Amino acid sequence: MAKKPSLTSGGTLLTEIAWEVCNQVGGIYTVIRTKVPSMVERWSENYCLIGPYIHPDVTAEFEPVENYTDPFGKAVKEMRNQGFDMHYGRWLVTGRPRVVLVDPAQVYDQLDEIKYSIWKNHQIEIPGNDELVNQVLAFGHLVKIYLSILAKKRTKHAIITHFHEWMAATPIPSLRKEKVNVRIVFTTHATMLGRYLAGNDPKFYAHLPFFNWEDEARKFYISPQVKFERAAAHSSHVFTTVSDVTARECKHLLGKTPHVILPNGLNIERFDIQHEVQNVHHEYKQEINQFVMGHFFQSYSFDLENTLYFFTSGRYEYRNKGFDLTLEALKKLNLKMKRAKMDTTVVAFFITKRPYYSIDPKTMHSRGVLDEVRQTCDAIIKQVSDKLFKTTAASADYRLPVLNEFVSDYWKLRLRRTIQSWKSDETPPVCTHILKDEGGDDILNYLRSVNLMNSESDRVKIVYHPDFISPTNPLFGIEYWQFVRGCHLGIFPSYYEPWGYTPLECIARAIPAVTSDLSGFGDYVLKEIPDDENTGIYVLERGKKKDEEAATNLAELLFSFVKLNKRERVNLRNQVERCSENFDWQFLTDYYDKAYQKALK
Repeated sequence: MAKKPSLTSGGTLLTEIAWEVCNQVGGIYTVIRTKVPSMVERWSENYCLIGPYIHPDVTAEFEPVENYTDPFGKAVKEMRNQGFDMHYGRWLVTGRPRVVLVDPAQVYDQLDEIKYSIWKNHQIEIPGNDELVNQVLAFGHLVKIYLSILAKKRTKHAIITHFHEWMAATPIPSLRKEKVNVRIVFTTHATMLGRYLAGNDPKFYAHLPFFNWEDEARKFYISPQVKFERAAAHSSHVFTTVSDVTARECKHLLGKTPHVILPNGLNIERFDIQHEVQNVHHEYKQEINQFVMGHFFQSYSFDLENTLYFFTSGRYEYRNKGFDLTLEALKKLNLKMKRAKMDTTVVAFFITKRPYYSIDPKTMHSRGVLDEVRQTCDAIIKQVSDKLFKTTAASADYRLPVLNEFVSDYWKLRLRRTIQSWKSDETPPVCTHILKDEGGDDILNYLRSVNLMNSESDRVKIVYHPDFISPTNPLFGIEYWQFVRGCHLGIFPSYYEPWGYTPLECIARAIPAVTSDLSGFGDYVLKEIPDDENTGIYVLERGKKKDEEAATNLAELLFSFVKLNKRERVNLRNQVERCSENFDWQFLTDYYDKAYQKALK
């Protein structure tokens, strides 16, 4: 276990400020939440987070406290005395860190004055019609007041303030101009402009050194956000990002190279013995089997013991997330498996979020009837079990009883009628939901264009699920991490990915994964993990390859994986489980210590 570093001596305080503290809207929520236990272990009560009090379910994650005797609480009390609505307590995640939450709405009547001050002092012009910009400006104004009060009360002790992303970083230029006595660390997890440009320019990386950031920001109507991001990068004492991939982006789009790289991690669940990894995988694979039976078996069946589950997930960014490349590779894989006359089936899940009207009624009906089939079978098993035991015990000879005689005509008829009402000649749908823009959906349009539409002869089946997987999801009924545990391979060949939590989540669950050399995670693996392929982490080369060649290489990789036997896949999962400790926050928070040491100097 990591020991508390020397930088906490002398009463140094650390505050982390993020728009996603107690406010789950994106990936930074996962970064902050999962890192908390390691930060609390190192910093103890000298650590506090600051976030917005805006999430509708914030009370489910936040527990107020009435003790204001510590430095963070005293600053909250001072702001309350000045008439501000402040919330102080514990974030109800592992580690239970101190947290300060502020409601931006309480200073909305001062927005014009706040915007004028920013324009006058920092030459950032802010339009009045962007609700998110208004929210973060109000939040930043309150954070600046809070940090100023905290700094005045701690004149003899250093205060490190760590801001994440432009949404939290709007007060940084003012803190420097007003010479508030805090040491400022700023992390950009992905530049605003980079995300827009990568999604619209197929040669983003080749063009990166030549973009005019002001012209491009105006083109996408994000000038204030980009200017705040640049100002934070240049005004902070220590500027950081999450990967070398994003560092190159920062150099060209923000005009500054980061001082320190802060790779992202997770809390890795370790197992005492290897067979536990296989037991957990098998348990959740059975849950996925239930969905697959309900979705496909009404039309045709295949051997579930000879079926592999692949998946990809993330925001619906068709090119950035590599959905286009994954689909092309799956098409090629399907042809390879057909030509090889393989009896293996691959079910590939696309898990993302898209606007939809409802779950496809046919999908829901099929799952419902399958549940009825199971209930009927369970009733028959119970009836047969009781009669079989009594008959066998009373038997005077060695002849086995005829099991069919133990089932009543009622249950035989009910089972037959249930099966007849379930079976269908229709092809199983590729999408589980009725999308609002079905005609304009890139995934569906590609599948139609190559006729990869779940015909019985296809060795690769597609399940496009445009919603989150959760226990309340009627089609799966399990947590997302449990779904990941039940799969065999995650596929994430991103074109633009500053870090990449989705492959890391696979590694944390002992599931092999494909990433790309254009993602921060893939770049980190290539530099830090020797012999990465043998650890079950496959890094696809995209930086120097055309899309068609990259798709062909991905298809070859997938075909090689399909040809592995069960023992080889078990060994690979064990290798992934052993490698996962490299991505545990207990190890990766050392990078944060380096940034904080630099800030103190």
